[in-house]
Parts: sequence; C-alpha cells; structure tokens
Amino acid sequence: MKTITINVSEPVYAEFQQASKAMGRPTSELIREAMEHYRNEKLYPRRSIKEFRPRSAGKVLRPLDSQNDLLEEMIHSDSCMVWIQAFWLR
Repeated sequence: MKTITINVSEPVYAEFQQASKAMGRPTSELIREAMEHYRNEKLYPRRSIKEFRPRSAGKVLRPLDSQNDLLEEMIHSDSCMVWIQAFWLR
C-alpha cells in the first residue's frame, strides 16, 4: 500500500474523524474507502445497457428463420464470455 499526503479542509477531516469514531474504524480506512468509491463511480463508472446506442452491423445478408436461432450458441460460446468479461465486468 502506498503512503500519501493530502491536504483537506479542517471541517472535512473532522467529519471523517467523527464518523470513524462512531463506526469504530480508523479514519484512514474511511478515506481509502471514499477514494475507492470515487474511482468506481467517477473514473470507471459502470454503464447501463440502456445508455448504449444501437450500432449497424451492415445490411441483412439473408433473413433468419426459426432454425437459425443463434442466441443460445452465442450465450454459451467461450468467445462471448471473453467479450462479456472484457467489456462489462470491469
């Protein structure tokens, strides 16, 4: 773990000290937790699938019929799991 020095206002530090005493945890632990929360929410936020805009994959080459259901194959393929892990499970 890296030791750092930061400058914070007295009121903010006092609030962290009060909270740490109330929780029975070290102030430094709360500050590390706050930094981790900031990193997860601001630097690397998780995006909802609803935020993604549709992309065109080009023109339809041939219509699919009920025999051509690829969803089951896509879900269980190894390459799909690699893609899911790379882009969604950061």
